[in-house]
Amino acid sequence: MEVDGATRIVGIIADPIGHVRTPQMFNAAAARQGVNAICIPFHVQPEKLREFIRSAGSLKNLNGLVVTIPYKEAVLELCDELTATAGLVGAVNAMRLNPETGSWTGGNFDGAGFVAGLRARGHILAGRRVLLLGAGGAGKAMAFSIARERPAELVIFNRSSSKAQELVERLRAAMPDILIRAGGNDPAGFEIVVNATSLGLRETDALPVSGVSRLDTRALVCEAVVGDGETRLLREARQHGCEIHRGIEMLSGQIVEIASFFGISFSDALLKR
Repeated sequence: MEVDGATRIVGIIADPIGHVRTPQMFNAAAARQGVNAICIPFHVQPEKLREFIRSAGSLKNLNGLVVTIPYKEAVLELCDELTATAGLVGAVNAMRLNPETGSWTGGNFDGAGFVAGLRARGHILAGRRVLLLGAGGAGKAMAFSIARERPAELVIFNRSSSKAQELVERLRAAMPDILIRAGGNDPAGFEIVVNATSLGLRETDALPVSGVSRLDTRALVCEAVVGDGETRLLREARQHGCEIHRGIEMLSGQIVEIASFFGISFSDALLKR
C-alpha cells in the first residue's frame, strides 16, 4: 500500500499500545480493496491526552481516532458531541474529526461489535445466563448490547462494586423487563462469561474470575482483550473444556462500522477471518 498526500489517516490511541490489532486489520482491508487510507498507532500518555486531542484536531487529513484502553471514558469530555449510543453508555471508542471546525464527535461500537462477533460464530445471548466482568468503557457498551439481546439474566461484576451497581441501575432504567443485577466474579452456573476488564493484557495479570475450575464445561468464555493468541483466561478455560471466543472477534465485528463512521467504506467479506 502506497501512502501519498491524498491518504486518509485514522489513528488509534492507547496506553500501552503494543497489544492493539486495529492497524493490522484496517490496513489489510484498505490494501485489499484499494482504499487510500491508513491506520497509525499513537501511544498517548494520560497526562498528554487533552493536549494530543486538541493538537490532532488541527490535522486536515485526519479522519478520526479509534480509542481503546484506558481512554474510553476519559475522552467523553473532550468530544464536542456524542452519538446516541455513546451518550447512552457513557463511553467512546471512536472519535470522528470535522476537519473544517476541528470538532470531535464520539461514537461507540464495542457493544455492537461484540454481539456481531458472537453471531458470526453462531452464538446467541437470548435466554442465557450471562456474567459480565467489568463495568468500564468496554463493559458499559457491551452491557447495553447484551441486555438488548434479552438474556435470561445479566450479572455484572466490577472491582468497584458501586460502579457495577451504577451501571445496573442505568440498564434497568432503559430495559426494566430484563433481569439485571450486580454480583460477584464466581462463574459457576453461567452459560456465557465475558471478560470486559483489562486483565489479560499481560500474562502476569490475575484472572478476572474467582476460579476457572468453577466454570461449567459447557460455558462459552469470551474475551474483550485483543492480542496475539489467547489470554490466560481463554487458555485455562479451553483447557478446562469450555468453548472460547477471542477479543479479535469483537474487533472484527465492529471495524467496518468504525471505518464507515470515519467516512471510509470497507467490505465485510474482506475482514472475515
